[in-house]
Amino acid sequence: MIGITLQETRVYQDAKAEGKAEGVTEGRQTEGRSSILRQLSRRFGTLTSQVHTAVLALSLKQLENLGEALLEFDRIDDLVSWLETHRE
Repeated sequence: MIGITLQETRVYQDAKAEGKAEGVTEGRQTEGRSSILRQLSRRFGTLTSQVHTAVLALSLKQLENLGEALLEFDRIDDLVSWLETHRE
């Protein structure tokens, strides 16, 4: 035996750090989706299932961009147009 535990290995530490970073990103994305959906619902009322689904499919960067863009939306059509032009 070498005298080290699995938790002490470099591979384990790297995998743990990578998993933690992914968890943080997922948490930010989940919170971003929730926040954007609340803002959109407050501004435009009940959202269609298509709009809701489109927002859920956005990446974290797209959610951040939508958060800024929605300040300039006057109508739900502005949102729909934005979503159509910002698909990945």
